[in-house]
This record gives sequence, structure tokens and C-alpha cells, in this order.
Amino acid sequence: MQFASIKHFLGKLEEWMWDYNAESERQMSVEQFYRTNHINQTYDFVKRMREDYGKLNRVEMSIWECCELLNEFVDESDPDLDEPQIEHLLQTAEAIRKDYPNEDWLHLTGLIHDLGKVLLHPSFGALPQWAVVGDTFPVGCAFDESIVHHKYFKENPDYYNSAYNTKYGVYSEGCGLNNVMMSWGHDDYMYLVAKENKSTLPSAGLFIIRYHSFYALHRAGAYEHLMNEEDVENLKWLKIFNKYDLYSKSKVRIDVEKVKPYYLSLIKKYFPEKLKW
Repeated sequence: MQFASIKHFLGKLEEWMWDYNAESERQMSVEQFYRTNHINQTYDFVKRMREDYGKLNRVEMSIWECCELLNEFVDESDPDLDEPQIEHLLQTAEAIRKDYPNEDWLHLTGLIHDLGKVLLHPSFGALPQWAVVGDTFPVGCAFDESIVHHKYFKENPDYYNSAYNTKYGVYSEGCGLNNVMMSWGHDDYMYLVAKENKSTLPSAGLFIIRYHSFYALHRAGAYEHLMNEEDVENLKWLKIFNKYDLYSKSKVRIDVEKVKPYYLSLIKKYFPEKLKW
């Protein structure tokens, strides 16, 4: 690379340093997020949150109303996502729709997979980001070393609890992931909402919703000893979905009003008009 002058070089150097510092600050913020998350996500904490939020007694609204509500938030745990959530939801859904035109349940799953992030909203208790977003993992058994920023689990009390720090912990081989408690966040909450409101999505759709942030499983193959046969089948769909969840974070704008009627028809097919949240 050539520079027209010393002044030009110094100007570019300042620009590069600003970019580097901004990126470094973002990475430090993400690491601090995971430290807080890993310290606080205990078996007892998850149990309390599931019991509390499983009552679904906070709000009644439609799926689309929830999409619009979510538009106010940006996910601090994701260094690649700095746009309103509805953009990411529709990018994911439309990318899947293009490649799997006949799997309408998968299109809808793409749209709704992150709706549990409404836990950030005051109507839902305005939970801190560490209790809403980020990679998820089982609690009640050993924290696998493939989990991002694993070192911070050493500050989690469950790390030293003999009931929870072995390979199986409180679970048994092949018990099925539906019987495993996951760290609390938007994935598990939206799974509870869909399940308790009697969604007719296939089990693979519900599996994707609950485990799409469970990267230790679908990237590293950890915790497969807890899976049953249905989990094995559903994991195939999750791995397909994950490609779109990760790589559809483009800057291509979606014409919301143009695609809205299609997604409203899918919502009507698979969900009641109003849901309890």
C-alpha cells in the first residue's frame, strides 16, 4: 500500500487504530458478559426462572406484536449483530425460505427463534443481558470445556458441587435433552411459550428454538451422551438452521411490509391468535 504523504499515512494510521480500539472494546465487553453469565447461571437460578416465567402470566399478544416489540433491542453478546432484531429475524427466515421453499415450519422457526429476547423489555422484568442472550449450556452436570470462555465457570458455585460437576450430574445417559435444564435465556423462554401455548410446530422446530444457542452441542459435539433418538434426528435440522442463523446477518434490507402477509399466514397456521407470555 502506498501513501501520498506523511499526513496521509498518519491519517490512515489513526483510522486503523480507531477501528482496532473499537473492536477491542467490543471484544472486552463480550468477554465481561460471559464472565457474568457463567458465574450466575446455576442450577438453582435456572430452576427459579423456569418456575417464574413458566407461569406465562405477564402479557398476552400475538407473535407479530412480539416481533415489533423486539425491534427495540440489540444483542450485546453478538459482536456481529448491531442492527434491530426484526432485521435479523427476517433475514434468517427469508434465507431459509429461498433454499427450503416447501418447509414452511422452518421459515416460521427462523422468524420466531429469537423472540424470547423480549425478556429484556420492562414488561418482562427487564432482565440483564446475561440472563437473556449468549451461548447456552446444560446446568446440573459438568460444564464442558468447549463452552465459550469456560474459565469463568470456576467462579460458579455449581463448579464445586459434587451433585452437579460430574459428566452426568443429575441426569442419565440418553435421558433426552427435553429432560435437561439449560442455562436460562431467550431460547428456553420461547420454547416454553411455544409449547405451553400449544404450537403445532413439529418437534424439530421446537428443538431449534430451544437449542439454537447451544453451540457446545452443534459445533463441538458435547453432551451427546444425554441425547435420545429424537434429539439425534432433530439435531440434523438444527445444524441446517444454524448456517442461516449465523450467515444471514447481512446488510441486505428486508421489505417488511412485502413479506409480512406470508409470515402472518404461517403464524395463523402454527399458533393461536394471541399467546400468553
